[in-house]
Amino acid sequence: MRTILNGLLILTILSAGFGRATAQQSPRWNLNDNGGIEWKVEANDSHMDHIEMSGFYVSSIVHYGVTNGLLTQKVHLVFPMLRTIPNDTHASLAHEIDSKSLGQIKINGQGLEEKPDHFYIDGLLGYHSKTPGGIEIKHVLFPSTDDAVFLDKIEISNSGAQAVSVEIPKVEYSHITNADKGVYGAYKISVRSTKSGQFQLKPNESLNYALVYTGRKAGFEEIYISPEYELNKREKLIKETFADLHFESPDKVLNQTFAFAKLRAVESIFHTKGGLLHAPGGGRYYAAIWANDQAEYANPFFPFLGNLAGNESAMNSFRHFARYINDDFKPIPSSIIAEGTDYWNGAGDRGDMAMIAYGAGRFALACGNKTEARELWPLIEWCLEYSRRKINSDGVVSSDSDELEGRFPAGKANLNTSSLYYDALKSAVLLGKELNIDANQLNEYANQAERLEVAIENYFGSKLDGFETYRYYKENDVLRAWICTPLTVDIFDRSEGTIDALFSDKLWTDDGLASASGSTTFWDRATLYALRGVFAAGETKKAMPFLSYYSNRRLLGEHVPYPVEAYPEGNQRHLSAESALYCRIITEGVFGIRPTGFSEFKLTPQLPEDWNSMSLKNIKAFNQDFDIEVNRKRSKLAVKVSNSEKVFVESLIENGESISVKL
Repeated sequence: MRTILNGLLILTILSAGFGRATAQQSPRWNLNDNGGIEWKVEANDSHMDHIEMSGFYVSSIVHYGVTNGLLTQKVHLVFPMLRTIPNDTHASLAHEIDSKSLGQIKINGQGLEEKPDHFYIDGLLGYHSKTPGGIEIKHVLFPSTDDAVFLDKIEISNSGAQAVSVEIPKVEYSHITNADKGVYGAYKISVRSTKSGQFQLKPNESLNYALVYTGRKAGFEEIYISPEYELNKREKLIKETFADLHFESPDKVLNQTFAFAKLRAVESIFHTKGGLLHAPGGGRYYAAIWANDQAEYANPFFPFLGNLAGNESAMNSFRHFARYINDDFKPIPSSIIAEGTDYWNGAGDRGDMAMIAYGAGRFALACGNKTEARELWPLIEWCLEYSRRKINSDGVVSSDSDELEGRFPAGKANLNTSSLYYDALKSAVLLGKELNIDANQLNEYANQAERLEVAIENYFGSKLDGFETYRYYKENDVLRAWICTPLTVDIFDRSEGTIDALFSDKLWTDDGLASASGSTTFWDRATLYALRGVFAAGETKKAMPFLSYYSNRRLLGEHVPYPVEAYPEGNQRHLSAESALYCRIITEGVFGIRPTGFSEFKLTPQLPEDWNSMSLKNIKAFNQDFDIEVNRKRSKLAVKVSNSEKVFVESLIENGESISVKL
């Protein structure tokens, strides 16, 4: 039986107001002592999984596991800057390589079949095998941070009593594409081993080499790659990402899920001809941006982490969207593709202008950079005006579809778009004050927000399946996952009924929220929004079991270690913006951080009842590096916001009480 973390055999969400219990099977993975997770492989086990890891010029989806105890491994490589024809959304060169095609290590003349005894993930993917004769093999797989290179770094050790002969196969794998299929002609994908031939290993000796996977334009010489140097760069990225915006709580699973989510959020940034572009990934979505994944989901998070590439990619995405501002108020495309050289708008207006204004306003406030905010203001202003022009006779915003692009009906006006526009107006008022925008214009934004809040209640407010919540669009008669959106923008009029509906058996499934009541389809983004919104509504006691359940399932379950996109579509791809949304559950939900100025924010900590403390350290937002510490002090919370030079706030408050912090 697998070791169960902290004695957790089954995690059960009790029915205290939720309507039912949800059981989680024993986790396959466990936390290890090195800040990662580990899967101890049982004899003759069979299980496969896949994980995406990315760098500036490559992304890798490694399919790994065991079949009857024997190693199975395939590496799906994507080279986003090696463009194929037609040069559309999915035109990144991709190629999959089975490890079995790269030859076999031989020990004393016999082919070695690797039987891993454990796998681990800590920003790298590693596994370890040991033979009865004392030969140990360790693999570490990872992408280069800044080259079109993927590596499998291998160490063979002799822990036995006798010397052995080791034969490393000479690997010279290559695949050349058709020149007519490439924007830049033919491409060459190759794998080579840094060592090959016969070696003698005495007892306690080791042998190190690597398999180096590369992609380049055909005719370009292969450059020297140092596996150790590439590993050091990857480890540096991991270490810095884990250290910045460091979340500490009594729940080690939540801490580690948050740390991993930070890494996935920032590693999926690509160095394109159009500048740094954050992209979803998943084997299909690279060198491109979307109004939801980037502008709405990921960009508002990046300032808190302070990752330079993340912040630059966010600014760059808004610059690309701003290129499509026009006097006729035709919609900005949903997606800018092909390294910024083209666009996609196949679903029409999905409410994209509300998404962009929402994300740009929150991003600009959290960054605290007046110069960049001034650059973003015309885009925000235009998107707000576009949305205003789309308000229908009932006072809500109309659009062609929503971010699910017709997979589920969204009517002529949906709850998501109006909620995001509402929040964008609120942010614009705050941002405009910092930029000395005309007070009359800002007052009008404030008045529009007030009118819209009333219209949202009148138009979408409804009783569905016995819950006082929202209909997603006018004709909607089944519960939808996106009824959670108002909670994330501080509209709490129907919070009780909405939360009860979200956590009822009508919507909650083993994998979080179903997209609609009665459907087996789920998209993690809706679950992540919902959890953030329930914390924001102050229902911490209700939210915590579900957050814990979700985090355990994603970090330690059968498909790890990140939030996923959807199922059955995409087979639970590790799209990166979903990881940013997970982090925002903590920053905006649990800690209740809402930017209100370049150096100001509202703080509403929601300390779970069985926690005595929590903290966020090395927060990089608002032009500062600071910490937030929350400690239980009898029936109240002692809140301290400080850095090494100054205490900005030190206050004793009620749990869920808001305070204003000025840095």
